Amino acid sequence: MSLNSRAIAALGAVVVIGAGTVGFSVAHASNQPKPVNRLVTLVAGTNSIHSEPICWNNGKPLDAAAQQSCQAKAAKLQKDGKLPVLELSGSDRVGIGVDPGIAKKGWFAFTDGGSQGQATLATARRNSTFSGLVPATSVLKSAPETLVTAVEADTKSQDIYGVWYFTLKNTDV
Repeated sequence: MSLNSRAIAALGAVVVIGAGTVGFSVAHASNQPKPVNRLVTLVAGTNSIHSEPICWNNGKPLDAAAQQSCQAKAAKLQKDGKLPVLELSGSDRVGIGVDPGIAKKGWFAFTDGGSQGQATLATARRNSTFSGLVPATSVLKSAPETLVTAVEADTKSQDIYGVWYFTLKNTDV
């Protein structure tokens, strides 16, 4: 059984088109700016969600006015039910993960719950991408919802670069 000249020509055309497509894709991709990943992941039990920052100034520090505006925006989004929501129970453990670019600069995370009115999920960290897991009971409010805040901040200058907000929804309440 031999291939006829039409089959050989068709196979040759497929190879040429495929090589051209790969070559164009590589050339196109090399001319694109490197993507900036600004994701933070909230983990509770066996579930997780991730989000882009609510406030971010393209890598420049947020001034005091921008930080206040950010808090107001988050409060409105939470009131309107538009923040990323993760359901959990009091028996779960909670943690925060950040992309390596955020970890390189520094970050911390906390909730508006806990016995003191604010509970720490991660103290000022640098070059660490995960907070570790803490018992949900130590970071939740007694209300059905608890606000989680993650902040990208330079550990030396204390400048704030990005802020992420999430809602923890306690299914036990």
